[in-house]
Order: sequence, then structure tokens, then C-alpha cells
Amino acid sequence: MPKKKEKILVAMSGGVDSSVATAMLVKQGYDVTGAYMKQWTDTNELSGVCTWKEDRRDALRVAAHLGIPMITLDFESEYKKWVMEYMFSEYEKGRTPNPDVLCNKFIKFGVWLTKAKELGFAKLATGHYARLGREETRNKKQETNNFVYRLLEAKDKNKDQTYFLHQLTQEQLKDVLFPLGKYTKEKVRKLAFKLGLPTADKPESMGICFVGEVSMKEFLLQKIKPNKGKIITTSGEVVGEHDGLPFYTIGQRHLKMQNAEFRMRNGDNKPLYVVDKKFEANELVVGHEDDPLFYKKEIKVIDINWVIGQKPQFPLKCEVRMRHRQKMQPAKISMINGELSVEFEEPQKAVTPGQFAVFYLPRGGALRGKNKECLGGGIIT
Repeated sequence: MPKKKEKILVAMSGGVDSSVATAMLVKQGYDVTGAYMKQWTDTNELSGVCTWKEDRRDALRVAAHLGIPMITLDFESEYKKWVMEYMFSEYEKGRTPNPDVLCNKFIKFGVWLTKAKELGFAKLATGHYARLGREETRNKKQETNNFVYRLLEAKDKNKDQTYFLHQLTQEQLKDVLFPLGKYTKEKVRKLAFKLGLPTADKPESMGICFVGEVSMKEFLLQKIKPNKGKIITTSGEVVGEHDGLPFYTIGQRHLKMQNAEFRMRNGDNKPLYVVDKKFEANELVVGHEDDPLFYKKEIKVIDINWVIGQKPQFPLKCEVRMRHRQKMQPAKISMINGELSVEFEEPQKAVTPGQFAVFYLPRGGALRGKNKECLGGGIIT
């Protein structure tokens, strides 16, 4: 039990994870208030498939079941500025962004956290699957003790969300709680039923962060105009026409080729993938899975955030993840002429500019264990 009834604001999305996280904190004796954060309303200019009204209703039902107050906060303008504008801008440039990473950095642990502190709460808690390690350090000159917060993999490695949280800073991490970090998703679901939570059997939601499950191309067409061009093979043969480079991503497969002769030679059972984009010529390059252009052994990474606030010593052997749930890949990271270079032990398939490369190391010192530490990461160029 906490020594004092610390005031905690819990971000309640209406899903089972945030519901169980809230229930855990109530059971532990904290002074808990729930908050539904409204991010999106469909407009004539831009529409998705947002279910915020239903989600808010579910969050209210959980709060009532737990006997805690709940507030609703509106962050639509901030979400539009920091997430949606970024997302459209990146796609328009032909890159494939990850809006969830920016949503965590600027919205969930940015403006949400700021508002929580303004309202007098000690911490902001969420239903993310991640763990925090805290190490005490001694400043001999100032004769003070400080803390370093480390971002650690969740117990449930399949649900681990540190990939999406790698842009967080020490200033943000010191004021957040991740109650689900020590639990598996299966255990969380069982706890939801045991506690009688109204969201216990609610399925997981997927799709763009707080926008809904929509076709990405359909969504993008609301802001990005088609710009048709040639689809070519790695040997330069024209095999079709694309609608615009922003609507395709590296690694995308099952493209329909208009060139009948090529279809005959290619065969129906040999899928093609997007392997490159030629921006100056407005050409989409496709190839088979074994095409050398589909693989990269070295990449450059920019706009890097180091979670503990300082760079590691280079070169550094670590593990790298370029997609959520991707198996971690052994690599060496080096700083060459001011640029961060990542050299993999094995060539990597479908490396996608605009996505994030995130770095991991086994835990050491007092935090030693099986789960890895997320060092930080940046954008793949």
C-alpha cells in the first residue's frame, strides 16, 4: 500500500487493458481518477471510423463499477497538429510513418501528462505493456541523489510496446506508471473477468492511433491527390501503373500487373513486392522475394532519442527492431561523420524509410534479467 494516497490519473480508452490497469491501482490504494481523452471527431474535411462515443461509454461503465470519478479531456487540436499533420506530410513525401510513436511522444506522454500535472495528479498511468526500472545515482559535487529511469520490455514479449514508447524522455518517464508490465495479456483478460469489469470480453481494437480501422489508402486519398506513374521491375520492364507513391509501402505484396505478357511469364503463384520508390521518375519498383534490392545490410537512422538522456559508447553491439513484434536483429551501431549507422549481421528484408529503428540491450547491474532494455531509437532514412 502507498504511504500516502497518491493521486493518479489513468488514461481509460474503454478497452480491457486500461480497465484492468485502473482496477489494479484502485486495489493498491491509490486515489484514482479515470480520464477519457478525446482525440478525434469526423469532419467534412477528414473522416475515419472513430468509435470514441462507444469507447467513452465503456470507460464510464468501468469507472462506475470501480467507484471512481472520471473526466473527459479534449485534445483534438493537439492530435491534429502533432500526429495527423505529421502522418500526411510523411506519406506525401513517399515515406511510411508510424503515428503511434508520435502519439505517445507528443500526446499521451506530452499534453496528457502536462494536463495531469496541472490538475494536481502525481502520476499518469496507462495500459501499455512495458516496465520501468529506476536506479539511484549519487551526485557527489551537489551531494544529492538522482534517479535514472530505464524502459524495459514487458513480461509478455508478444504484447510488449516499448517499440512505440522509445521516444520518451527521463522527464516523461519519472511521472508515469505502467501497471500491466508484469502481466501477460492472458492474465489481464482473466483478471478482467475475475473483477467483473464491463469490458472483460471486449475485443482488441486495431488501426491508426485513435482514428479507427480504415483502409489506409482510402484515408490518405482525403488529403493526398493521386499522381499516376509507371510500375517497373528491377530490370526496368514496365508492368503496370500505380496511383501515386504515397499509397504504397516497401514490402507491400500482391500488386496487380496490367502487363498480360509479364503476368504469363511471372506465373500466378509468384507474388511481387514493392522493393523501391524512384521519386524523381515517379516510378514504383517491384521484385520477387529473393530480389537483392529487397534487402539491406546497413541503414542510416536520424532524429534519435536516447531514453536515459545520453548516448552510449560507439561502436555498440545491440539488437534492433524495425517493426513492432519483429524478431530482434543483432547489429552494430556506429557514429560515422555525425550520422548513426546500423550494420546488421544478416541482410534485412523490406526496410521501410519513415519507420523507426529501435535499439535494445540485455539488462545489466541491479536490473539484470531476461527482458531487455530499450535504449531508444530514431527514424530510418
